[in-house]
Amino acid sequence: MTDDAPALTVYIDVKSPYAYLAMAPTRALAAEFGLHPVWKPYTLEIPDFLGAMETRNEHQWRRVRYSYMDARRLANLTGLTVRGPQKIFDSSVAHIGMLRAWDHGRFEPYIDRVFERFWKRELEIEDPAVIASVLEEAGVPAAGFADWAAGEGRRRHDAERKEAEELGVFGVPSYLFGDELFWGGDRLGMLRDRIAEALVR
Repeated sequence: MTDDAPALTVYIDVKSPYAYLAMAPTRALAAEFGLHPVWKPYTLEIPDFLGAMETRNEHQWRRVRYSYMDARRLANLTGLTVRGPQKIFDSSVAHIGMLRAWDHGRFEPYIDRVFERFWKRELEIEDPAVIASVLEEAGVPAAGFADWAAGEGRRRHDAERKEAEELGVFGVPSYLFGDELFWGGDRLGMLRDRIAEALVR
């Protein structure tokens, strides 16, 4: 990719099965064009669009059940495991870990572990000590992570989320290429066309 071509930013949330399923095809697309995407967290507030578990109406429950059924079907096609979570998780601590992993050039080893284990119900993503252990496994210094996550890491996380929303992001996976936003893994074909057009220009 030429230096003056638009950058590609990818927004993900580890508690989104669709973000998980989009990781491999997104990486393949980036490799095809020699891109090095900037991966950023966007922490979803699930109750905002699917309701709190205690107050969901039947329409919302149908949407939730279908979404996980559909995600499992897609996962089965690629050999991944997607087991529906048993509560609404706050993924912000895992995302603060993602920022730390990115800073140390270890994003992929970290995020791959988090995604796989979370969707097998093997990872407590809300526990800073657990996330610190995953960081260590991925080769990221994790000493003092809990304090960092509560202070500077939290401030960075919140600033990233605010910036994403100012750019129009509302769900994941979302792709920002130049000033054009694409939402969902099913938009990768359209994104590919835009990248190809940019290369031609």
